[in-house]
Amino acid sequence: MSIEIHGLCPDRFAGVREAFAANFESGQELGARFCLVEDGETAVDLWAGFADRQRTRPFDERTLTAVFSTTKAVASLLIARLVDAGKLDYGQRVAELWPQFGQAGKQDITVEQVMSHQEGLSGFPGEMDPALWFDWDAVCARLAAMAPLWPPGTASGYHPITFGYLAGEIFRRVDGRTMGTALREDLAGPFGLDLWIGLPDAEHGRVADLQRPGGLPDFGEINAATKAAFLTPWSSPGGRGQAEWRRIEIPSANGHATAPALARLMGALAGGGWLDGETILSPALIAEASRERIFGQDLVLPFVMSWGAGFMRNAPVKVWGPGEATFGHSGWGGSCAFADPETGLAGAYVMNKQSTDLIGDARARRLIEAAYAAL
Repeated sequence: MSIEIHGLCPDRFAGVREAFAANFESGQELGARFCLVEDGETAVDLWAGFADRQRTRPFDERTLTAVFSTTKAVASLLIARLVDAGKLDYGQRVAELWPQFGQAGKQDITVEQVMSHQEGLSGFPGEMDPALWFDWDAVCARLAAMAPLWPPGTASGYHPITFGYLAGEIFRRVDGRTMGTALREDLAGPFGLDLWIGLPDAEHGRVADLQRPGGLPDFGEINAATKAAFLTPWSSPGGRGQAEWRRIEIPSANGHATAPALARLMGALAGGGWLDGETILSPALIAEASRERIFGQDLVLPFVMSWGAGFMRNAPVKVWGPGEATFGHSGWGGSCAFADPETGLAGAYVMNKQSTDLIGDARARRLIEAAYAAL
């Protein structure tokens, strides 16, 4: 199938364009966009395909896509900015900020344990209405009352949805604003980033339709933490419709973005914290936010993981090129955003035809490998 590819791709990165075209020609894409930022400048920005399943609406430079857990990279940056400003400490006990959280043996859990998925609240084991996720205060109260599913600090266990409420409530109690508001006021608006946590109704018409995968991901051996995170009828929001899902703020799961918005933001983290001539995070905090907090077999994901303060670290999974210091996040269905401080390279991939890969979508890996081959 021949597909018309749009955007920027200098000859140096011809291999990226070839990989992008191959993803479409093999039938693996509906609509997609890939952007690379090198030393703060956009080096590649390619898009193609369709924004709807009927193939009537082009996937263009204004198309927004749901990026699911890639949103966690943005949430992690927002927490890091509070630490950088001296308003929060990663070693601080969460209960100092949120007293109700200290129930059920959670009194000593720290901010960095929450950010690195160590505190044991990967999901709710007890039955609940999936519509409860649309009530921020109710979800936070339930998390505050809950006992950890494993001893905090002994292992990581990925939190697909609850992470956003935990990090978001910590942020709100320190800053006074929601993460979505802070993103809009401090970063997206001032720097022209088409990036949202909580999408206004006026923007809904730009969102690409999703083509869901044909099966479930491979979660490996199922345990209580995995089941609570992914495999109950209430493990993710439901019952309120797509428009309400887009409208609410869940900083772990329902960000909407273009690839350039994510790539520019991650480009700042790859380049010493500079975005359009302004510092959005100090080099010291970039290093601190991305350094390893825990390493080992994750209790929820079927991978050996290295977690920073909210960021997935490239070692040992190596899904974003060869860099040991590279960090970022992946999202359900294939999206990703990454920053490589060693080379100054950052990138983002978004799409609307979802795969079953939990991390390291094969389409994105081809693009990233082609990009590194050109360096």
